Parts: sequence; structure tokens; C-alpha cells
Amino acid sequence: MAFLVLTDEEHLVLKQETDDILVIPLNRDKEQKQKEKYEKTKLQKGQTESSKQKTDKKAHPQQKLYSCKICDEAFSQSSLLTTHMTTHTDKNPFTCSTCGKSFTCRSSLLGHMMIHTGEKPFSCVTCGKSFQGKSNLTRHTIIHTGVKPFLCRTCGKCFHYKSNLTSHIRTHTGEKPFSCGTCGKSFYQKKYLTSHNRIHTHEKPFSCRSCGKGFCQKTGLISHMRTHTGEKPFLCGTCGKSFHHNSSLVTHMWIHTDKKSFLCGSCGKNFHQQSSLTCHMRIHADENPFSCRTCGKSFHHKRSLTRHMKTHTGEKSFSCRTCGKGFFQKSNLTSHMSIHTSEKSQHLSNIHSSVS
Repeated sequence: MAFLVLTDEEHLVLKQETDDILVIPLNRDKEQKQKEKYEKTKLQKGQTESSKQKTDKKAHPQQKLYSCKICDEAFSQSSLLTTHMTTHTDKNPFTCSTCGKSFTCRSSLLGHMMIHTGEKPFSCVTCGKSFQGKSNLTRHTIIHTGVKPFLCRTCGKCFHYKSNLTSHIRTHTGEKPFSCGTCGKSFYQKKYLTSHNRIHTHEKPFSCRSCGKGFCQKTGLISHMRTHTGEKPFLCGTCGKSFHHNSSLVTHMWIHTDKKSFLCGSCGKNFHQQSSLTCHMRIHADENPFSCRTCGKSFHHKRSLTRHMKTHTGEKSFSCRTCGKGFFQKSNLTSHMSIHTSEKSQHLSNIHSSVS
């Protein structure tokens, strides 16, 4: 074997070349590892960003990714779009088994069913008042804060909610934008129109648990319940007489004034209220607009029809506290009470005679 003898300078050159040959593979290995590490990091980063996008998509409902092809309205969830699409059809697949009313979505039906069941799962922690919907409870809690940020510029009255201010403004302008398609009567607020429509549809979703009587409006049921409890919260400050309904108190208050501003042009009779005059005028016109569906008999006044209907239903709302006998009309109960009064007087007279 032959050996090559090199000078120091040549040895240095050879050593440098040899070192380069040995170092190059090491550097390539290092670069390869760095490249693999980078690719791995890049892949993990991509997965993280993809996951973040999905999270952001869920976390930001304001991103409306689902659009209606008919009206171009956009929604954050496909389920909302599906529900919306039913508004473009006349189909209301969810029907109330109690009253037959139909709805476009199941949640609306479930909310409606609470009217019949009386269920109110959401309670105010401040006053204990209960509500059928969470949104109604949220709206109610503002009352306890005392904040009324919505001011009427005409009269200075303040309101908790903008919707109440909007409705109030109409009392100044006389605007009644909600009209009944059946009789043409107009209302300031939609809720009054909704209640009014039940008169034509004969829908009575509010039922008395004591006697089963139905009402078009919840206020009617509340007033009716007082006939069972005997509660008369509306007190006359002049004579102390109390009433089940505020309207009855308002009517009663006219008795304490001599003012009868409403004159009948036919017979000259005066009345405290326009409504009383209107009812009276039906006598002259021989108008009987309130008819019994059972026997067809007609009446001048609604109260007369209500009283008459009890003869068909057998309802006797007025009971004697002494003997328990029931009556259709309060006047009959009053007449009946005189029997007990005379019996008591006779009894006292007999006692007095025996003592003498």
C-alpha cells in the first residue's frame, strides 16, 4: 500500500476537504429533521386553525351563513332557515289539539299550549310573578329597576319599554293601525285586535277552573274569578261600596254626581254615560243585537243575554250564605234574603214576647 506524504500546507487542505465531506451529510440530516419538524408543526397549526374556525362559527351566531333563496334573508343556523321557509308556504304543520290553532314551528305550539294548561315556569325572584316565556320574565324585571328611559315629548309621560311609548303616542295622534278584517273596528295595539278577533272566532282560551266558563281575554277570567272568591277590590271612596270590576266602580261613581250629560232625543231621559244612552236607544229602535245561540231569543243588552244564558247552563252564581240556595240573578237572591230577615225578626219578636 502506498502512502502519500503531504506537506503541512497540503495536509491542511486535505483535512479541510475531508472535514467538508464528513460535515455535509450531518448538515443534510439536520436540515431534513428541521424540515420534518416544520411540516409537522404546520400540520398541527392547520388543524388548530380549522378547529378554531369551527368554534368561531358556533360562537358567533351573527355570522349568517344560511340564506333563503326566496327572500334572501340570512340565518346563523340551518334550523332557523328551515323554520323560516315555512313562512313562504301556507302550511302550519303544528296544530293545537285543544283549540285547533296551527303554527309553523313546534316551539310556538308548545308556548301556545301553556295558555290552556296555565303553566308558567318562569318566576320573578323579586315579586314572585310567573310567566309562560323567559323573554316575558326578562321584560318584566325592568319594572323593578324603576328605569323609564322612553319619554313622550307630548305629555312627558315615561315608559319602561319603547313599544309602550309607541302605543302611547297613538293616543295623541289618534292612529289605530290594527283593523279587524271582519267588522272593521280599529285598535291602537295588536294585542287588542288579537283579543277582539276571538269574538268572531268564538275562541275562549281562558277557562275558569271552578266552573269551566271560558273567556276571550285573560282579564275577563280574572274578573270572573272574583265572583267565586267574593273579592271586591274596587272601593268607592264616597260611600264605601265595593265592586268586582273597576269598570263597575267607574259607572257607580256617576251616582254621586248630579251630572247627566247624555240626553235621549226621543224621550228626554238623561244618562251619566254615553254607553248607557246607547243601550237605552235600542229600546226606541227596537234593536236586539244580542241573540241566544241556544233558543234564538234576542236582547237589548249583553248583560241581559248573559243572565239569560244561565237558564240554559243551569249556572247559579248567586248563593244565599244562610241556607245555601242558589239563584240565577242577584235580584232574586236579594228578594230571597228578605225571608231570612223576616224569620229573624219573627224569632226575635217571639223571644221578646216570651220574656214579657
